[in-house]
Amino acid sequence: MQPSNPVHAIAPHAPASARGVFATLLPITLAVFVGFLAIGAVLPVLPVHIHHDLGLSAVVVGVVAGAQFAAALLTRAWAGGLADTRGSKRAVTLGAWVSAAAGGTYLLSTLALGQPAVAAAVLLAGRVLQGCAESLIVTGALSWGVGLVGPQNAGKVMAWVGIAMYGAYAIGAPLGAHVQGAHQFAGVAVLSTVLPLLAWLVIAPVRPVAITNVKRVPFYRVIGSVWLPGLGLALSSAGFGLLTAFVPLLFADHGWAGPALAFTWFGVAFVGARLVFGHLPDKIGGAQVALACVLIEAAGLALVWQAGSADWVHAGAALIGFGYSLAFPGFGVEAVRRAPPQSRGVAMGAYVAFLDLSLGIVNPGAGAIAKGWGIDSVFFCGALAAAVAALVALRLLWTRVRPQVG
Repeated sequence: MQPSNPVHAIAPHAPASARGVFATLLPITLAVFVGFLAIGAVLPVLPVHIHHDLGLSAVVVGVVAGAQFAAALLTRAWAGGLADTRGSKRAVTLGAWVSAAAGGTYLLSTLALGQPAVAAAVLLAGRVLQGCAESLIVTGALSWGVGLVGPQNAGKVMAWVGIAMYGAYAIGAPLGAHVQGAHQFAGVAVLSTVLPLLAWLVIAPVRPVAITNVKRVPFYRVIGSVWLPGLGLALSSAGFGLLTAFVPLLFADHGWAGPALAFTWFGVAFVGARLVFGHLPDKIGGAQVALACVLIEAAGLALVWQAGSADWVHAGAALIGFGYSLAFPGFGVEAVRRAPPQSRGVAMGAYVAFLDLSLGIVNPGAGAIAKGWGIDSVFFCGALAAAVAALVALRLLWTRVRPQVG
């Protein structure tokens, strides 16, 4: 079937200079940042709204909040297919519209505050929409960026998109809390409706990339081509999941003050590493960078495991942030190298799905480990996971493939 509006599709052209790559990616990166502000603004206020305003249990909080991540995981393949067959710009645009619809659904739920079960059901629908939107925006942005600047700059695409995502989460959380304090949950709902529309306006003038008429590779075959770097991503993401979920509990268990500072050190190291070293996966190879970085991450997790004071946890968090920051684009470059060019969107969706899968499995499993062996033990397990990710990176080095072009 022919893609719609092929006359408007412009063939990708990779800018020669780093400045040209940055300028080309800037609108997409900014759109991802603004779009994810809407997601980040809801995260800290939704549990409070459900539990206190609606008076519902923690189980309901978990189901409603977790629906977004489940929906994102289940729609990665669909989002990638849409980017390949209808255009990555169209995928990001649709993601912005769906995200705005999710915000409108949150606002609709406030009309049923006197009926908590109804309000929760509407919120659940909004979270599912938000998960679909996240999948479309991230998968489309990665595919679009690689199409515009070329697969030889895939590491830079992943680095900048990642900075936009995590930066938006960091700023969106306090922004959402502030808006809720001033305007209740309805204010947050309005904010999460408007922001995605602003993201759409940002990308509206950006040129699309060509949609090829080459026969698409089935999803199961695309998974087969990216599963090894995806496994590396899943293993290296364990440390990030453990840090966010269990560092506050670790501080409480030891009676230490200042757990938030651990997240600050993680964030500073994460963004700093991408700003300074984000070009390395493209320049020297994704597997080499991933190998070095997951070992740094493993060292950070081991340091947290053996920490005798809060300062050592902060130092470990910085190492985790530095290592994890470049593990994603490192393994991602290897995924792009192995992906069929005509199915790059599906490949990006499949690759990012390993992150969703990791975060969905790690925290519940780590909770069981913490119950049996103590909070500290989960960071030892995270260090082991990062060490296994290093073995995956070595395997990628031993099975090098020529870059796919297209």
